[in-house]
Amino acid sequence: MSTKVCHLTSAHTPEDIRIFVKECSTLAKAGFDVHLVATGNVPNYSKNNVNIHLVPKRKGGRFDRMYHSVNDVLNKALEIDAEIYHFHDPELLRIALKLKAKGKKVIFDSHEDLPRQIMGKYWIPKLFRSLVSNAFEFYENYVVSKIDGVVAATPIIRDRFLKVNSNVVDVNNFPLLGEFSEEPDFSHPKKEQVCYVGGLAEVRGISYLVKSMVHLPNLRLKLGGFFSPESYHDVIKSLPGYDKVDFLGMLNREQVKNLLASSKVGLVTLLPTPNILDSQPIKLFEYMAAGLPVVASDFPLWRKIIDDAECGICVDPHNPTQIADAIKKITTNPDLARKMGESGRNMVVEKYNWESQEPVLIEFYNKILSA
Repeated sequence: MSTKVCHLTSAHTPEDIRIFVKECSTLAKAGFDVHLVATGNVPNYSKNNVNIHLVPKRKGGRFDRMYHSVNDVLNKALEIDAEIYHFHDPELLRIALKLKAKGKKVIFDSHEDLPRQIMGKYWIPKLFRSLVSNAFEFYENYVVSKIDGVVAATPIIRDRFLKVNSNVVDVNNFPLLGEFSEEPDFSHPKKEQVCYVGGLAEVRGISYLVKSMVHLPNLRLKLGGFFSPESYHDVIKSLPGYDKVDFLGMLNREQVKNLLASSKVGLVTLLPTPNILDSQPIKLFEYMAAGLPVVASDFPLWRKIIDDAECGICVDPHNPTQIADAIKKITTNPDLARKMGESGRNMVVEKYNWESQEPVLIEFYNKILSA
């Protein structure tokens, strides 16, 4: 009889790329009996041999979700009665020890270094961010020290949790080769556009991207994602360069692929907050997988990835002129652009792909079960 495992999320969508498409689907393919509890207002369903159980999506704000939705997720999780529970949101830390008390094996999937991320949260007053960050890190470390293991999205997060739990592995959030299986047609002319896909927040450097467009009269900037907070969109609209911007809203996976295929450069010029400096943004690797040259923030980790792959140019994310110069260098040199695109694509095929992470996840699960 196959081992029943249950993934839990109160903050992500039921078909989240990392949770459902990558991790749950990988485990189901490996023979586990996989269940996923998430929030949503549609009936339960199955997909990719994963049983998806939905609890009501609350209409209240963030704190209502953190209380009521977390309780709903816990109740549904107990109904499923799995052997392993694998949770994906820091707000679910408060139910981890309740599951342990039931004799279950419990795994925390840390997508972000949240104590560092808190320092950039717009909804927490700046005066209190350091206090909140330190308090949360103490609490997070305490819970993690009591559970069976941690799946970390980056080596930096792995190393942090190894200080409090010896059973930690990094399962990197690299692209699915299957999504980018078609070899990019480097001979096909691209549209006169560059693109950014992801969260549209001040910390993502969007203001400076928009301002850079003043120096790029022949190009348009395509923005895919959602603004956080929504009022930030009004700030962006008031900036010089916005007349060169096309806001596309949230994109599905096929729309993302089409956007990358038609663009000349992928942009990932996030600002240097503590959490971002050590991150591995999935958009960077997806640009590379699509054969797109990249213009990225000049952080040590990102520079190493980009220099090793010879796939783009690193810039000061606060400098619109420098961003524009990098874009111009790539878009006006087709041979350079093609070389960068091919080199980045090759590095993803060889190294930065989800298929390389699947055996790591499965081996970790087998270790948890044998402990």
